[in-house]
Amino acid sequence: MIGSKTVVYTSGTFDMLHINHLKMIEYARALADILIVGVNTDELVASYKSQPIIPFDERIALVKALKYPDIVIPQRSLDHTEKVKKLHFDIFVVGDDWVGKYDYLENLGVTVVYFPYGAGVSSTELKERIYENYQKIQDKANSHFPNDINIKKENPDPKSV
Repeated sequence: MIGSKTVVYTSGTFDMLHINHLKMIEYARALADILIVGVNTDELVASYKSQPIIPFDERIALVKALKYPDIVIPQRSLDHTEKVKKLHFDIFVVGDDWVGKYDYLENLGVTVVYFPYGAGVSSTELKERIYENYQKIQDKANSHFPNDINIKKENPDPKSV
């Protein structure tokens, strides 16, 4: 708490920004007088999962453009102990795919809310769908011509004719 204001911190990779990201940030906003959103750097993300599709500079710009956050900062660590001391946040909101990971913050006086994403989209799911659709398009394009067809070259080698 800063003065009488409730400070809420939420964070994520926010790759391929989608509706569940917005729902979590909107929920965090509803709890906050001051909402701080941390965006995971590419280096941080690489330490625990595959690289994001959208580069950090673009992801943080997208989150800054949203109407909900008061402050948007880079997040370089998944350990929030120092952030609690520096930012004085009262509540931490994170997706329920992280259940249990941040329980240690309660010992620092922070209320931890694991936001239930429920059914819907995730960045991982979006990446899989894009890859599957790309594979289908590629397979269709590759099957358009038979493999045994000889394609005439524009400038054939006169020795081979």
